[in-house]
Amino acid sequence: MIVLTKPCSDPWLTPWYTRHHDAFSAVLDADAFAKGLVELIGSTKYLPGFVTLPPSGGMRTTLADELEAVAGARDGDVRADLEAAVAHSWKPHNLNWLTGHGWGARTADLFRYVWKAHVAADWPRRRSLLERDVTYRAGLLAAYGWPRALQHMNRRSAWVGTDAIRFSDQPGPDHIVGEEGMLFVPVCMTSGTWLSEAPPARYALVYPARGSAATTEQLKPAHALERLIGTGRAALLHELERPATSSELAAQLGQSLGTVGGHLAVLRNADLVAGARVGRRVVYRRTQTGDLLAGQSET
Repeated sequence: MIVLTKPCSDPWLTPWYTRHHDAFSAVLDADAFAKGLVELIGSTKYLPGFVTLPPSGGMRTTLADELEAVAGARDGDVRADLEAAVAHSWKPHNLNWLTGHGWGARTADLFRYVWKAHVAADWPRRRSLLERDVTYRAGLLAAYGWPRALQHMNRRSAWVGTDAIRFSDQPGPDHIVGEEGMLFVPVCMTSGTWLSEAPPARYALVYPARGSAATTEQLKPAHALERLIGTGRAALLHELERPATSSELAAQLGQSLGTVGGHLAVLRNADLVAGARVGRRVVYRRTQTGDLLAGQSET
């Protein structure tokens, strides 16, 4: 919803934005509650807590699970969250559109509509991007540990000391992560990040997935590298700028698993890529030699 209400310069999302922008704008113009809510969440440094709860079941969480929690929000809590969002907005807002009652349920209805009308058809493509980012972070974690896995999730995130994560340079209290752990949630946006909280100790960092702004032209390998190691292997080496499994590489490059497996075997023997097991999957990444070879071909 935030993307659809602002100018879009992301080539990965532009075709989708063009198809849906006008229809969504018409829906907002016809519903003062929806328009007021969407305009507020798109122009504040404090996203309302009742719409940013951490997923309750990790990657198994469904949209229905999340919307049930949104719909159950009490009107008093919704108003308090919205007033905090207004106080942290860089635009003037009022809450004159907050009329009637059942605001949590009305918000859930809006989210449900947007999913069905504007997102569901595009979900397979988005899911692929999000899963690729999860694989990328898992590969970094397996190969290098938490400092690299957290690097560039947002502009300020970092692993600090021996047991702490920094999410922001803004002043505020420290939070203690409970037994449910810390969740990391990629989204299909090129910017914007926030910390979701569910007291007393459940948290999630929402961050932009890598690769959403990448275009096909940016990923084409240079001719010099193609001549050196072959077109297929050059494309695979460039694609491994972000760690991936063989299945993800096959889908992204439009090649069979057997072809990708053969290329990976050659590149591994040449010490250009390495694999690390993450659960049941093997995540491949470029080695330092592979980075140098791919980087030299780009300059």
